[in-house]
Amino acid sequence: MTAENHRPQRPGQEAREEFRRRLAAKRARKLRAQRLGEHQAWFGLGMFGVVGWSVAIPAVACIALGVWIDRVKPGRYSWTLMLLVVGMALGCLNGWFWLVRERRIIEQERNREEGETLEKH
Repeated sequence: MTAENHRPQRPGQEAREEFRRRLAAKRARKLRAQRLGEHQAWFGLGMFGVVGWSVAIPAVACIALGVWIDRVKPGRYSWTLMLLVVGMALGCLNGWFWLVRERRIIEQERNREEGETLEKH
């Protein structure tokens, strides 16, 4: 071992190294975004559609069930309106879970890319 290995780091060198790592990770993300290009924009629009359908389908299904119950057994309260609220709640929960899962996947990819960038430098 040489004396260079035991030399203390200069003040602020750790901060500069951290800055370099962050900059390299940001550059890798930017290059990936450029490589994906327009695909990423269409993916985002498609995601809006998926979340929209995940909210709409339970709502429409519950409304249909409510209309059927109101026709078969009319009552004092409207099953259609009650099930509309239930369907919207279920749909919103479904959409929220979908977005949380997709965000987790994106964060895992980002962490993996940052790890690969750190290993290279």
